[in-house]
Amino acid sequence: MSFWQSNYIKDVITTLDSMEKNDERDMGRRDFLKRFGVGAASAVSLMLLDPFKSVASSIGSPVRYAGEDDGATSDVRMTYRLQNGSGHPVSLLGFGMMRLPREQADVDRLVDYAIAHGVNYFDTAPMYGGGRNEAVTGRSLSRYPREKYMVATKMSNMSPATWPFEKSKEMYENSFRQLQVDYIDYYLLHSIGGGGMDALRNRFLDNGILDFLLKEREAGRIRHLGFSYHGDVSVFDYLLDNNDKYHWDFVQIQMNYLDWRHAGRGRRRGGDADAEYLYDRLEKLGIQCVIMEPIRGGGLANVAENINEQLRKVRPDDSPARWGFRWVGSHANVLTVLSGMNRMDHVMENIATFSPLEACTASENELLARIADQMAGFPTIGCTTCAYCMPCPYGVDIPGNFAFYNSAVTKGLLPLPETTAPDYAERQQAYVAAYREAVAEVSRANRCQDCGECLSKCPQQIRIPNQMSRLVELTRKKRV
Repeated sequence: MSFWQSNYIKDVITTLDSMEKNDERDMGRRDFLKRFGVGAASAVSLMLLDPFKSVASSIGSPVRYAGEDDGATSDVRMTYRLQNGSGHPVSLLGFGMMRLPREQADVDRLVDYAIAHGVNYFDTAPMYGGGRNEAVTGRSLSRYPREKYMVATKMSNMSPATWPFEKSKEMYENSFRQLQVDYIDYYLLHSIGGGGMDALRNRFLDNGILDFLLKEREAGRIRHLGFSYHGDVSVFDYLLDNNDKYHWDFVQIQMNYLDWRHAGRGRRRGGDADAEYLYDRLEKLGIQCVIMEPIRGGGLANVAENINEQLRKVRPDDSPARWGFRWVGSHANVLTVLSGMNRMDHVMENIATFSPLEACTASENELLARIADQMAGFPTIGCTTCAYCMPCPYGVDIPGNFAFYNSAVTKGLLPLPETTAPDYAERQQAYVAAYREAVAEVSRANRCQDCGECLSKCPQQIRIPNQMSRLVELTRKKRV
């Protein structure tokens, strides 16, 4: 470490300690840059190496968690980014609370380990977990002092029944009760873009709920206001074009090394904005990104063996998931990277990846770009298994069917798209046998009635009935 770097780290520690003691919420990004005379990437890429232990400990104090010996504490080395407006440190790894274990004790154990190792950003929504997720999250986090964690939740007024102002306001107020808080750190308009501009007007503009949320931010009950985006890019552009009116504090986007330039594969028209475009627009406006789907619903954690071989040649000990997280976290305008974690081994591996984050090199970025080009040629379906499309009125397990098919393609069970391969019939028989074992008869693709109910719900804009027809064809025909 150079003399300059050493003194820079000391200055940052002093500044962060001072900010926490004096609650200097108004120290903005420009003030920080002016004080230290560094570029944006340096300012927001606070790698918490050993000299930063005092800062990390003040954010997420070491605690005992289930399975630890008495007296054991963690060695916090988490990477943090400074939020542009408040200057508060946010853990670069965010805990996505979407798919949690059923038992509260199991959730608490995961949360305890995360907080003990420096994670301080927790993301949920009223619609997650069949409506139970906010309450589970609230019970788990409320065991800690309020300043030790930041909670993000959303206005999930997706259905027409929730569009009237009073219904949306009721959802907003209920989030406070469920989360057991008197302010929400990060509040989002949930999944704008789906349904285009008509949906934006119905859900947020014409009913006055966005104006209400802006006033709630002024009152301090919302600390940071933003939106998450999927779907029609014209809606994304509209909200950013009007940033002078709304002053977005952050925006949540789907970003990974595949979607960077290949987001439009297999989607309906209007939902084909690459992550590179989204990220660049936000960076130019000085709006930080919260990242969802960094490993694309697990798809980038379970890559084809030939791709895994390319990755192992460079970093033999790194999993494909770690490659994906490192790539996303290497972008300086990323505030936090959400990972939906419901198993302790996933929590531990992800925390290790970000403690501290080792940024991708130029050659590694080039490798991942080449791999993305290869993967873009795979005939996979762009499902991230979020299950927003569920339940299907006819019982089809939509994400389950897609997950099986994608796994079969990735593992080479079917030599797609080369259906004229000499061993295709044999492989198809193996595929059908495995499919029947993995997916229950009442949940298979042939149950799809092309009703179209799922189409407007899919954040990835997948042509779900069309894809179900493809899966049916794979099990029905024997090609030679």
